[in-house]
Amino acid sequence: MQYSIIIAVFIYEIVVIAGVAWFLSRKKQKHADGDFALGGRSLPTSVVAVTLALTVLGTAHILGVFEMTWSMGASAVWFSIAHVILLVVVCASTGLWVRRLGVSTVPQILEMFYGRNTRLLVSCVMAGVIFGILTIETQGLGIIISSMTGWEIKNGAIVGGMIGVLYVVLAGIKEVGWVNLVNAVVMYIGLVLATIVLAFKLPGGSYESVSNFYTDSGNGFMLSIYGTPEILLTFGLGTVVAVVFSQGINQMLLQPAMAARDEKTIKRALWIAAPLNGLFGVFAVVIGLTAKSIPEFEVLGPKVAATTMLVNLLPGWLSALLLASFLAAILSTFAMTSLSPATIFTMDIYKRLYRQNASDAELTRVIRITIVVLAIIAMAVASFLPPILASMNWLFSWLVPIFWVVVFGFIWKRHATAAVLTLVSAWIANSLWSFSSLPEALNMAGTPNAYVTLGVTLFVGVLSNLILPGETGYFKSTDYDDRLAQMKQE
Repeated sequence: MQYSIIIAVFIYEIVVIAGVAWFLSRKKQKHADGDFALGGRSLPTSVVAVTLALTVLGTAHILGVFEMTWSMGASAVWFSIAHVILLVVVCASTGLWVRRLGVSTVPQILEMFYGRNTRLLVSCVMAGVIFGILTIETQGLGIIISSMTGWEIKNGAIVGGMIGVLYVVLAGIKEVGWVNLVNAVVMYIGLVLATIVLAFKLPGGSYESVSNFYTDSGNGFMLSIYGTPEILLTFGLGTVVAVVFSQGINQMLLQPAMAARDEKTIKRALWIAAPLNGLFGVFAVVIGLTAKSIPEFEVLGPKVAATTMLVNLLPGWLSALLLASFLAAILSTFAMTSLSPATIFTMDIYKRLYRQNASDAELTRVIRITIVVLAIIAMAVASFLPPILASMNWLFSWLVPIFWVVVFGFIWKRHATAAVLTLVSAWIANSLWSFSSLPEALNMAGTPNAYVTLGVTLFVGVLSNLILPGETGYFKSTDYDDRLAQMKQE
């Protein structure tokens, strides 16, 4: 156990989190509606950009990529490529739409288009999916802390979860955003330095020994981002479909856009968020491939080999800096995956059904309580240690039909029955594909769930909207014209 590294990392996290919270509390501002969950819709470009980037740069990008390089090598970088495409979609379309409508949650859009029952249905599913992601992020916190302490992962998850709650519960999304800004700078300084120093620790002082390891063992495909045709078709393109058509409408990613100062802020944020997020995957793949090529770390297995290698091979100060940045990136995603379902529960269920006249103070209190409850449950679930990227892609598949139902409502047609049929059909298909022998019966074993949910969504959604009458798409409606007029007055 390397006490100096552990102490340095924990001091860094606590000082940054507490310091930012103190700074925000000292600033004399007029508190707007939704200040805790949406920051008064006043976040600047820099904060929105790094929050978008780090919200989807957590356990899956770091430990998940380390884990996947074990079997598919550099092809694991497709997870990062998919998120770059995702950020383009969000900053050019869905992020702008939610900011323009002034909504607090994605399910609010479903009520505008399809009625209250559809909103409640989507609220329950989306909150459940985000909670699933939260459990994986909690596992990631446990793995990082386990690498530094030698504790069991479940014990590390408890400590990490407690820090994660502190990350968000003090000042809400403003706290998350400004802490992210500090952590993003530290993270990239640590990554670049670690990648350089790590090369000098290898035989020959370069990564040539890593390349030779895979070439000599007959696994040269692991050095290419295209891998094998099977990997490219199933994992690579399947991940793009799962990520873009799920996260593109996910509350956890769109909440920072809802909190942006204006639409121009979101558009400008793309030029920071996309490279900040995408480049990280390249560094993660290099580290993951290196760990497997060194026998003493390869025997540890995919869960902890890479992080253990960093602790053992890098100078103490640099490993502390890098692990602190990894922990911070995962904490950022932990924060948003606890804040966003808490926001959905508070706004779409508690306020919508039970306390429509609730004050901002009451709503903030409910959000905070919900965050703590979700975090406690996530700490318990994280000990089961499911495969990270495989679990992520399965969870993402549940949100694919929501993306298309919202898009149909914006640009084509709005019919409640068509929307519900599309959602339920896709969710049933996703469940059957995971928990029955249907893939084997159709001779399609290995086909990603995202392909299945996308296919069912488009078939049922297009067919039902063609058959059933409905209101014109929102962008063609008088409601949208009225909203534009209201925005000009504001």
